[in-house]
Amino acid sequence: MKRVCIILGTRPEAIKLAPVIQIFQAYKGLETQVILTGQHREMVEQVMGLFNLKADRDLEIMQPKQSLNDITCRSLRGLQELFEENEPNLVLVQGDTTTAFAAALAAFYKKIPIGHVEAGLRTDNIFNPYPEEANRRLISQIAQLHFAPTPLAEENLHSSGVLGEVHMTGNTVIDALLNVAKSEPACNVPSLEWEKYRVILATVHRRENWGEPLESIAQSFLQILDKFQDTALLLPLHRNPTVREPLQAMLGNHPRIFLTEPLDYGQLVGAIMRSHLLLTDSGGLQEEAPSLGKPVLVLRETTERPEAVSAGTAKLVGTDTQTIVASAAQLLSNPAAYDTMANAINPFGDGRASERILQIVRGFFAED
Repeated sequence: MKRVCIILGTRPEAIKLAPVIQIFQAYKGLETQVILTGQHREMVEQVMGLFNLKADRDLEIMQPKQSLNDITCRSLRGLQELFEENEPNLVLVQGDTTTAFAAALAAFYKKIPIGHVEAGLRTDNIFNPYPEEANRRLISQIAQLHFAPTPLAEENLHSSGVLGEVHMTGNTVIDALLNVAKSEPACNVPSLEWEKYRVILATVHRRENWGEPLESIAQSFLQILDKFQDTALLLPLHRNPTVREPLQAMLGNHPRIFLTEPLDYGQLVGAIMRSHLLLTDSGGLQEEAPSLGKPVLVLRETTERPEAVSAGTAKLVGTDTQTIVASAAQLLSNPAAYDTMANAINPFGDGRASERILQIVRGFFAED
């Protein structure tokens, strides 16, 4: 029996691979193994629990203040041993994390075919986002199966001259989102009365936004709330102290700002469903929120998801305080502008991407 090894290390990977793991494990014609690198720990465990998944192995690489070098080297060493022991016939990785890059490289060194879920995203700026843009480009050069979420991603892959098969599947995050949203999950935040405010859901964590950009973003939050007294801000804090400590210092005392620990995925979906709009530098939220009819203002200078901007579900606003405030104010004061974004069609899929990926892998093995 062919053995497929699905490798993940971070919460976004866990969310986007959860429906893939479920459908692969349900199919008895393949042996499926799930491997965690441990790049993130608690946040991944939350997602695995939500989707009732268990890992076959955890490399437990996580260390305090780990660097990109640490993650890459420890993942490579752990995966080399695992691949020698288990000899998978295909390794599946997702997206553009350091775990995904290290897993693809480890598989390449063992001449194991690689399937890349969410392939073909591009900003054409190698340092923005960093290191993700380089990670996904490097994975594309050594993968045999490219699962592109959109026609633009598919076009990007062909333009890059990649080897291997390119398939347009939709994005697996929509599979995960729609699955969880069916149960209408709660998001109970102490003292936050959802019905009393128009709540802005905000997330900030990317490396390129550390330092001055983060301060500028935080200042925009304060100015938005000053302009709109009926508005509150829910901000789940990333665990990295480089991100959370400045945000706590600038925003922690505001009566309408609710700082929380990271929400588990069920709570996050519940928060999206109840929020008025999103301000985020997250890639996943640019894909998820439009499926629930929520406008997204993207706190980045570039995005590898221009489909959202073209479709009108998201707007790229950068990190300049005044630009963010002006864009948010338009949505908070102009119902027509809000409705235009809220009712735009999500370009990222129909919730069946995982099914397509399984069928493509079955076909790949049939040709072997």
